[in-house]
Formats: sequence, C-alpha cells, structure tokens
Amino acid sequence: MKILLINISLRPESPTLLPPLGLAYIATAIHNAGYELEILDIDAYRYSDDEVENMIKEKDFHVAAMGCIVTGYKQVKKLCSIIKKHKNVPIIVGNSVASSVPELLLEKTEADIAVIGEGDIADIEVLKALENKEDLSKVKGIYYKKDGKIYKTPKREATKDIDSIPFINWDLFDVDLYIEKSKRYMNEPYPVPYEELRSLPVNTARGCAFNCTFCYHVFKKDKYRVRSPKSVCEEMKHLKEKYNINYVNLFDELTFYSIKQCEEFVDTLMQYDLGIFWKACCRGNLFKEKDIGVAKKLKEAGCVGLGYSLESANQEILKAMNKKLKKEEFIEQTRVLKKAGLATWTSLVIGYPQETEKTLQETFDCCYEAEIYPSVGYLIPLPGTPVFEYVRETNAVKDVEEYLLNSGDRQDFRINLTCMDQKTIEDIVKLNLKRISNKLGLALEEDKLIKTVRYKYNDLKVAAK
Repeated sequence: MKILLINISLRPESPTLLPPLGLAYIATAIHNAGYELEILDIDAYRYSDDEVENMIKEKDFHVAAMGCIVTGYKQVKKLCSIIKKHKNVPIIVGNSVASSVPELLLEKTEADIAVIGEGDIADIEVLKALENKEDLSKVKGIYYKKDGKIYKTPKREATKDIDSIPFINWDLFDVDLYIEKSKRYMNEPYPVPYEELRSLPVNTARGCAFNCTFCYHVFKKDKYRVRSPKSVCEEMKHLKEKYNINYVNLFDELTFYSIKQCEEFVDTLMQYDLGIFWKACCRGNLFKEKDIGVAKKLKEAGCVGLGYSLESANQEILKAMNKKLKKEEFIEQTRVLKKAGLATWTSLVIGYPQETEKTLQETFDCCYEAEIYPSVGYLIPLPGTPVFEYVRETNAVKDVEEYLLNSGDRQDFRINLTCMDQKTIEDIVKLNLKRISNKLGLALEEDKLIKTVRYKYNDLKVAAK
C-alpha cells in the first residue's frame, strides 16, 4: 500500500527553519512498518498551490496523511479538498489540529480520520485496518467518519518508555537541504563559523510537566515523559557519525525540569565526548545562584544556551497563566546562566484580559533589567485550553471554524481581549523593544523588532563590547 505523507507549509511567507520533527517520527514509523512511503514536502520546497494540486493529481497513492498545529487548519482543509477532488482515498490527519478540534475537523473538512495524541502506533494500526478492510472501531485513539456519522474510539495510552521509539530516519527527507535550512534557526553567538553549521533537532521529551492556560500541544493530555540521557546521547552520536552534525537543537516543550535531571544528562554527554554543540529549554526559574556550578558544567559540555519563557512579569497575569513563576526568579536564572557563559533566550505572551499599559511596562522592564531580548508573541487562544474556553464564554470567538481559518502566527495581532486598543499595545511593544535593543547594542531595524523568532545570517549584529 502506498502512503503519501504531506508536510504542510504553515508560514509560506517565512523561510523554512526546521525539519518537521513530529512528521518525521510518523514517516519513520510508516517506513519501518513496510509501507511504500512518499513525502510531499511543501514546506521544504515551497511549492505553489498549483504545483501541489498537479503533483497530487499525478501521484499514485492509496492513503494520504498530514498533520500540523491547529493554526494550520486552513491549509489542512484546502489540502483535503484538493486530494478528494482528484483521488478517492482515505485522509488521515494528526497533531494538534486533529487532537484539539477532532469533530470540527471531520465535520468541516474532507478528512476521514483524526488521530488523537501520539501517532507513532495509532497511524500504523489505522493503515493496517484500511489495508485489510477492517473496522476502524478497533483502533484506539481516533475519530473517524463512517456513513455520514462521526465515531470516537477509546483513548490510547501513551507510550511509557519513549526510549523504545526508534530514532528518526532522516534519509526519508532531503536531509542536506534541511541541514542547510536549519542554520536559520540558530541564534548568535555561533559556536562555529556560520557556514560550517550542520544542525538537526533531537526530541528528548514528550509533553510538559506544567500546564499553562494558553498552551496546547499534542501530548497535553498525556503524562510528561523524558528519554534517558544515554538514549539522547546515542542519537546525537548517530547524527554526528551519519550526517556530520556539529550542533543539535534539543527541541522539546520542556527539556530540563529539574537540576538533577539536567546534571545527569550533562554528565552522560561529557562521557560520550562527542564534541557537539547544543541548546535546550528549561523552566524560567530552574537555576538559582547555588546552581552556578551546574550551569558552568553545561557550558563545558557544549551547551551554547538555554531558552525559557517569561511570558509576563506581572504576578496577576502569571497566576492567570498558571505559570508558577516569579519575575525575580527569572532575573536570577538569567544572571546565573550569563555568568556561566551561556546565551539566554526568552519569549513573551502579550494580551491576556488582565493586560494594561502598566503590566506591559512591568514585563519589558523585567527584560531590560535581565538584559535579555524577548521574542514577542500575541495571545492566540487555542482550542483545548482554558483561554479558549474564556473566549467562547465571553463570545469573543463566535464561530470556531471562522476563527481558525483566520488564525495566524503568534507574532500577528489577531484578537484583542484587553481594554487597550491595538495601536496602543503595539506602540508600547515597539518602544520597549527598541529600548532593550539599544541597551544590548543590537542593530535592529524597526521591522525586525518583533519578528525575532530567528534572524537570517547577518540580520542580527552584536556590537563589540
């Protein structure tokens, strides 16, 4: 049976930054199960809509599959329509666009099956059922359409031992292209000359140990699970030996949840002595002054820096976010990591109902004091979160599908739940980002102040200090 797996382009106006980590796990599982797999990588090659339709029309496949975050709902709906226009084949959709709005997805699009949560095993069971013309009701963790009705099967238990999940087979993709494109995701300072960077991501954990009210991810309803240090190091070793990787992005919702776990990983990595640089993410209050020794050990083990989210410095908003963080802890951690020679990156979520000019200023003053330039995102209420329940209860979102069809990137202002007008918010944001930029000696043009997820090479220039 031939499977067409589609990698959607969520941000066609922006450069490709990372390989599709979740989709790559699914691709590996399908390949390992013995199916004939073809990947239509729209994001990597930036095919036009006409090119995509022509390829779908010409290709020979028995099942189509795709998945993305819920803000990609519009692209999923469009692709499902194109597929059904030319092929009478089942369409499987996964990731959070399926997990957070499964019934809407099946009601409003031409998708046939929504896989909830992890797809590594569920997708294979779905494919086997389709191949053998068996009843889908026996497959756990899915919604599916049959005779015009939508059915839900019992919840699938998440994989407990994620060390048992095979490493991603990057040979299924244009790996050299992604290694080149991944450079764009790297922050300065670069540990090696930019031209020599060779990077791929590694997933070390599934889910998150915390439960912020604005956050939705595909593992949200499952227990937080972490790979063993040995398993992660073995994958890093594999990437170095096979693809000559010298920089690994530990790409997780949360890599380090405790100092003990962090130190165990670093100790193991130092034993492997791979000579690989890496970056990861952690809580915004993980490192205290007493942990400076561990921070220095990270640096010694090749860590370039850590990312961790402040989101807001206002305690009322942090409480509304269920963030379990104080701005003083955030500032302390930033100073500890910088003292150890590590780069620091953070992000903000602006636009909670409690947001005012005063709370905005408090947040940017915190970043200014910590000397950290934030990646700014405006609040996007995501289905499946308490924030989304709020916008439904207050009628701020009247039609869910219309809302999703008009959803965008976190740096696009799409919904205003505050008592301020949009211009006031944007003016305060730009003014303060400029202030922080000037303090840090960053040469940022105005159109780059907010679009700071990652910069192209030489877009960000750090003044000599």
